[in-house]
Amino acid sequence: MEIHMVRVARGRFVSARIVVWLIIGVALLSIATGLVSTSLSGTGGNGGLFGGIIPEVVRTTTAYTSTIVGFLLLVAAIGLRRGFRAAWYASTILVLVAAIHGILQSTPYSLFLVAGSLVTLPMLIRTRHRFEHPIEPTTTQIAAASAVVGAQLYGTVGAYTLRQYFDGIGGDNAIFEAFYFTVVTASTVGYGDIQPTAPFAQVFGMTVIVLGTGSFAAALGVLFVPMVENSFASALGRTTDTNIELMENHLLVLGYGHLLTEWIVDELASGTEYVLVIDDEALVNELRSKNRTVIHGDPTDEELLERVGIGRAQSVLVATDDDADDALTVLTARQLNPDVRIVAGATDHDNVKKFRRAGADIVVSPAFVGRMLVKAALGGEHVEELADQLAGDPLNQTLDDF
Repeated sequence: MEIHMVRVARGRFVSARIVVWLIIGVALLSIATGLVSTSLSGTGGNGGLFGGIIPEVVRTTTAYTSTIVGFLLLVAAIGLRRGFRAAWYASTILVLVAAIHGILQSTPYSLFLVAGSLVTLPMLIRTRHRFEHPIEPTTTQIAAASAVVGAQLYGTVGAYTLRQYFDGIGGDNAIFEAFYFTVVTASTVGYGDIQPTAPFAQVFGMTVIVLGTGSFAAALGVLFVPMVENSFASALGRTTDTNIELMENHLLVLGYGHLLTEWIVDELASGTEYVLVIDDEALVNELRSKNRTVIHGDPTDEELLERVGIGRAQSVLVATDDDADDALTVLTARQLNPDVRIVAGATDHDNVKKFRRAGADIVVSPAFVGRMLVKAALGGEHVEELADQLAGDPLNQTLDDF
């Protein structure tokens, strides 16, 4: 129990959510600092905070690249919300780069970026165990990425091959200029500095527009549609994997029984962070319509329990109407997390010891309350004292004394 309390205390001290928000803060600081430093560059300052030790060209360059680092950190923060290990590595490197940028920019404003980065880095390192998921792109995501790369490759190779029919592509930088033409054409920016000089070159340019914009649109749809769906799901109380990834010290309610779980969930709805795992699709949809946090699946599925964060959970509650299923659920939960607090409800009072052997810390039997009511009706001894104890009146007697 002491180990469990220490683990909970540490989890509360450094939360993955806090780290994600710190990354977002560093990203915004990096963007803001870059913009401010860019506006100050070339104004003839006194050489920065270090009196000209850092060359002007370095300070100007880092002012521009700081903005890029900030946007990359925002992308990394999205990956951290999904628990991706690659996003953790990227964030760690980018935070270091942001701190270095803050030093090289050598302005009073960049000190905030350096301080924010130095605060974020140790907390990011401390919570590295929270970001362990590998990136497993779907077939649609792979296809969208391939379409973007393929469209850019098609435009670059084609423009380079037809460079003699384009005004503005040639010389030693022909390949880069062909790539530049492809990007500005596919993005529909079209600065007009590179122009086709023959009809078939104009036709080629139109194909670049169609393929480029189509691939970009597909890629944006694949990336942002799931994010929008997750936002709507959160607003409607429909929990997604993204919402669960950052849960810590939460309560897992495994299974659903109308005898106990229903009123327990009503009590939890006021503010406790929890996840319900139920293997009944109709009941899942019904509870989601009531803004309950529900995942559809088997409460004894080890992979599912790991996905809903049993390793990070503070407590597990098992209280359905089937003692056999509940005992298996308790056993599975205990094996996956030896330190978690498990509370179980035993429909049959004779199964209390079995639940304890399975790994439950506390077992409550509704049948015990029924026996107490019967004894109260028959004038049994100590019933009033026990009722006071169950209501919260601290007595020296335990339940076993009765």
